[in-house]
Amino acid sequence: MVGCVLNCPKGFIFGGAGAQGPELYFCTVNTLHRTTPKMGPLGQLRTNPRLGLRYGPQYANHNLLTMTFISNDRLNLPLARHTLLDLQQRIVSSLETLDGTTFIQNTWKKEPSQAGAQSTSHPSLSGEGVTCVIEGGKLFERGVVGFSHVQGASLPNAATVERSHLKGSRFEALGVSLVLHPENPYCPTVHMNVRVLVAYPKIADPKQQTSSSIKSVDGQTDQSAAPIFWFGGGMDLTPYYGFTEDAKAFHQACKEALTPFGADWYARSKQACDAYFFLKHRQEPRGIGGIFYDDVSELGFMGGIDMTKRVGEAFLQAYPEIVQRRRSTPFGERERAFQAYRRGRYVEFNLALDRGTLFGLQSGGRTESILMSLPPMATWRYDWNPEPDSAEAKLYTDYLVPRDWLQAS
Repeated sequence: MVGCVLNCPKGFIFGGAGAQGPELYFCTVNTLHRTTPKMGPLGQLRTNPRLGLRYGPQYANHNLLTMTFISNDRLNLPLARHTLLDLQQRIVSSLETLDGTTFIQNTWKKEPSQAGAQSTSHPSLSGEGVTCVIEGGKLFERGVVGFSHVQGASLPNAATVERSHLKGSRFEALGVSLVLHPENPYCPTVHMNVRVLVAYPKIADPKQQTSSSIKSVDGQTDQSAAPIFWFGGGMDLTPYYGFTEDAKAFHQACKEALTPFGADWYARSKQACDAYFFLKHRQEPRGIGGIFYDDVSELGFMGGIDMTKRVGEAFLQAYPEIVQRRRSTPFGERERAFQAYRRGRYVEFNLALDRGTLFGLQSGGRTESILMSLPPMATWRYDWNPEPDSAEAKLYTDYLVPRDWLQAS
């Protein structure tokens, strides 16, 4: 194998053409790592985006990997904002066509002084967004598709579960989040969220800011205290009366969205979704799951944007087809009562466990937008259980259990 060696602040890189294609070696002080990198647009390596490496396509016919520092994995919030706003508009347009009702659009702006209690537990938050809402529609009893771009002085606890070293850092968060509650109990509730968070770590010693800087090909300096970004998101389905056809179609769309990033992405994200959307105090899932991912930075910025787009497309592909199949199914008071009972579980999860809700409330976010995800009506019954072998019981025995939905029949 012939290749080249490149110094970087985090170790040594050795690249070359192996028997199975390009191979990358990353050597730290005591460890040698070997990987077959995934090739992205412009031949960009997705293996370790913080190193800013790419394979030179002009050497594709040579037994050589050429690696140079590039800048297209750098933070680009204007691009993220444009991508998310475009996704929101396309989703709203699709849902308006489906329902036949126009969403109410509320553009809002939040000044720091409006953030509520100014304390360390509720630091000042500012930002803006667009909340699109439907209530009392022909299909959707309530639905919200919201975009927000907020900034805060101190990253909330809900966002530092996996990144405790960033606690207290200045931050920005951009995202699109939706929840749809159809009136017909045979149409499932759905949730989707895609987001990017950026933390600006505090520099203990200002002299460290440039001591280990490196330059990209555009001549800009990448400081040692550069912003840290990561992506998150996913989508999950919550039926009241389950249909294997719907579950399989939903999960197939999820798989197709994530497979371009690696063969194991869907399986890992499905497992994470099953674990996350689980009511521990009830010992039961919220629904049939889907995909959930968080703290994703290994794809680089452009890779994260690509994943965001693909998840949005998966939603637009899967959910409208599902509700179109079920919207005309007859229902009565019994089905509506069970729907309201199961919606109570949705409320419990959102208010007690959901990290997105907690993030918004802990950071002093816009309460009206945060709580629009709740259903318009929900009920609770004391120690209630469905009749054995009933359609309601089937939800628990056949659907609220971990399953490989891609293989279901």
